[in-house]
Amino acid sequence: MLRNRKIGPLLATALVASNMIGSGIFLLPASLASVGSVTLIGWGIATLGALAVAAVFAKLGQVAPQAGGPCAYATDALGRYVGFQAHWLYWLGAVLGNIAIAIAAVGYLAHFFPTLALPLHTAIAAAAAIWLLTLVNVLGPRFACQVESLTLVVGVIPLALVGTAGWYFFDSEIFRASWNVTQQPLHQVIPSSLVLVFWAFLGLESASIAAAVVENPRRNVPLATLGGVLLAGVIYMAGCGVIMGLIPAATLAKSTAPFADAARLMIGPIAGGLVALAALLKASGTLCGWVLLSAQVSKAGSERQLFPAVFARVDRQGVPVANLLLQAMLMSAIVFATMSPTLNQQFNKLIEVSVILSLLTFVYGCTAIWHFEQPRSYRVVALVAMLFCLTVIVMSGTQLLALTAALIFATCLAYPFFMRKD
Repeated sequence: MLRNRKIGPLLATALVASNMIGSGIFLLPASLASVGSVTLIGWGIATLGALAVAAVFAKLGQVAPQAGGPCAYATDALGRYVGFQAHWLYWLGAVLGNIAIAIAAVGYLAHFFPTLALPLHTAIAAAAAIWLLTLVNVLGPRFACQVESLTLVVGVIPLALVGTAGWYFFDSEIFRASWNVTQQPLHQVIPSSLVLVFWAFLGLESASIAAAVVENPRRNVPLATLGGVLLAGVIYMAGCGVIMGLIPAATLAKSTAPFADAARLMIGPIAGGLVALAALLKASGTLCGWVLLSAQVSKAGSERQLFPAVFARVDRQGVPVANLLLQAMLMSAIVFATMSPTLNQQFNKLIEVSVILSLLTFVYGCTAIWHFEQPRSYRVVALVAMLFCLTVIVMSGTQLLALTAALIFATCLAYPFFMRKD
């Protein structure tokens, strides 16, 4: 019975917030250090863009709640081929994101065991984390969300510590010296940083994707979506703002555990270790939630006959066990295929692709506002959300644009083979 119970509004909000407040806030400061503290402007822009996207999916979750979130809405609004493409691209982005989250968790574990920072050791530890959290999901969505909610409470501790007490140690000279590391004009620096920054906002669609396991989705999905985004946005701005004034950019860029390093500078090595442990648990909880969501996406796609039938098969308790295990095997293979000289390089490589694929799916999903004939005000919000997503995609750089085009072309070729007839 426990495995069949659905999640209520509090757990759904925790799912959204916890999926966002994960590896993004805990490792991203190190990634953004190569750009500088000017990325705070990017955080502000990304927060506004995320709220626009969240408002669209909150409304869609109210008028047409269904499993699959933006992927399902893309199918309704734009047809089965675009739906096929959206499901596959979003699922691939989620899979890559899961690996990045696992690597973030290993980064904080490396605070205790430095040898884990070596490429092969990072890959082995990340694969182990993926399999452990997959097994947690096999026990059912409610148990997985409970585990994630617990880690959200634990994970807020280091964020609250650094985000509040850290201002006492804040050094404005460090912040100014790290303002624009690249020395490029702001109109070039800020747009190019948005891809990395928006990684922290992936997860805003979590409740809409998991609508099938949410109680009263017409009411709870919108509440969870907007509440989760607002909670995460406030924490991001406070945490990243202070850490840029605690650690010089050159040092921060080399860190595998930036919040732990900040706590160590503020209070001492014991505090650094406790923060690293809390961040490790939080990143693990985030991975738990994202494993659930990526499985729900492929399951929903299979139920719409857009994925192979095996992804929709469930056990007697309704858990897609085969789906979860296949996903874990794929993620393990990609972990080793993407090994890089440093942990941060592998993390950045994965999150950039994940963000672009997710944003493309968001563009497709936002078109459903017109399909469901919502009021003009929501159409304006949807248009703003779409323009924001398209702008970030276009400004991501030539390599990412080429990769995105290649993946879209690949879905054209795969469509006749994977698409199952009604």
